[in-house]
Amino acid sequence: MTKNHIDGALLAQMVLSGARHLSNHAEKIDALNVFPVPDGDTGTNMNLSMTSGANEVKNADTSSVSDVANAFAKGLLMGARGNSGVILSQLFRGFAKGVEDKKVLDNQGLAEALESGVITAYKAVMKPVEGTILTVAKETAEKAKDYANTDSDVVVFMEKVLTAAKSSLKKTPDLLPVLKEVGVVDSGGQGLVVIYEGFLAALNGEELPAVHEETMDMDDLVQAEHHKSAQHFMNTDDIEFGYCTEFMVRFENDKLKEHPFDEATFREELSEHGDSLLVVSDDEIVKVHIHAEYPGDVFNLGQRFGSFIHLKVENMREQHSNIVGKEETDKQKQPFAVVTVAMGDGLTELFKSLGASEVIQGGQTMNPSTQDLANAVKEANAENVIILPNNKNIVMAAEQAAELTDDSVAVVKTKTIPQGMAAMLVFNPEDTIDDNVENMSAASDEVKTGQVTYAVRDTQIDGMTIEEGHYMGLADGEIKVNDPDQMIVIKQLLTEMINDMEDEIVTILRGEESSDQEEAEIIKFLEEEFQDLEVEVHTGNQPIYSYIFSIE
Repeated sequence: MTKNHIDGALLAQMVLSGARHLSNHAEKIDALNVFPVPDGDTGTNMNLSMTSGANEVKNADTSSVSDVANAFAKGLLMGARGNSGVILSQLFRGFAKGVEDKKVLDNQGLAEALESGVITAYKAVMKPVEGTILTVAKETAEKAKDYANTDSDVVVFMEKVLTAAKSSLKKTPDLLPVLKEVGVVDSGGQGLVVIYEGFLAALNGEELPAVHEETMDMDDLVQAEHHKSAQHFMNTDDIEFGYCTEFMVRFENDKLKEHPFDEATFREELSEHGDSLLVVSDDEIVKVHIHAEYPGDVFNLGQRFGSFIHLKVENMREQHSNIVGKEETDKQKQPFAVVTVAMGDGLTELFKSLGASEVIQGGQTMNPSTQDLANAVKEANAENVIILPNNKNIVMAAEQAAELTDDSVAVVKTKTIPQGMAAMLVFNPEDTIDDNVENMSAASDEVKTGQVTYAVRDTQIDGMTIEEGHYMGLADGEIKVNDPDQMIVIKQLLTEMINDMEDEIVTILRGEESSDQEEAEIIKFLEEEFQDLEVEVHTGNQPIYSYIFSIE
């Protein structure tokens, strides 16, 4: 039966089918990646991004293609992960612009929407690289314009679009030498082809089988062993910008008055700090992906416009070294490992120095998912793994991650960074996992945590009136003091928390917003008020909390 148009309900089915098909193939697409970067799990990142878009479509009004496309674009933008996920979100953000105010789509409208997606995606990328998902999308859209002039049946049209996408994908090694050297096609382009396959299946009324039920075309894909050996084509020292950095900022009017936001200008500013830059924004948020050498500088640029709602930093050099090292040594599982969560370069290094095997970037405002934690457990490659969540909102995800693995995994329910540090100090790889959990839990219960942050809105709580912008002092999660003067808050908080007869050590973790002058004043105050107290200072570089205090 001939189909001459796509309505909102059918477009929704296409999106859901594309998301399911991508999910089934995510692992195979991951195996195609040849670039030694933390956002290199292309299949996983595209799958998570696509799933976010599909979930938004499930709740969308399907009376028009415009409503469905807008919901899809919104979900993709909010859930976009990694380079590939952000580019995918921009392809369909442009697609949504191309179908604005349309109830149905014919082939001409669909071709125009694909072209609009390409234009939007290329604008979002500072230095577009050919031989990637961008090329596959562009060449496919160009062919689609030709097909739209000759075909009226949307099924026939989509079949030709898919053929064009596959043809473009096969040519990606001719455009990117590293792909040809390793013998694979571009992973992002493969992901887009898989999505288009899902679209076509929905148009045909078909339910695509799971990946294990069908025979994969291994001429287009690659075995996982090839993926691993591909890392040898780059030396760790060749990575110029070492940290894969992502953040999302929600605009705030007060900040925008002082620093008006312009996407092009912001993109140009960021380009001086790294490469692999992507900047996308709408009326409410701006989302950034960049490989930078100094993530803190990049964060500072973004924070001028509002508040962070997502932050991620991963060390690409470390990941590359780990991948190559595993290949060269045929690594066996180590007896013990600790996976922990922290936010900030300084805290990451601190936990590594205390013996943590894997440190996931996350914490307040950015809770890692169950999958993030499960992946870290897998990367730890140990027979016994202990997870330290270091945040009350991450404990349940950690417990779920522990249930997903066949290895011996336990969770010590640390709810703060100081609790995690205290637990690490008593960790003993010679003990059993049960003994370690008992000892680490006991140690974490003994430490007191103080945190200094700022109020994002006016509120009244526990008999206190707190104004937006005022500093707050929290003792083990409970607000104890607030004042417009941060130093007053710090001194009152420490006085409230320190027991001169029992406490022996105060550890100060300096955040991004701290200063040497403030540190000196805090130390002077502690030395004068608590003379027998030992004071340690570490640079945590954590966001949100200008100071974290560990009191034991």
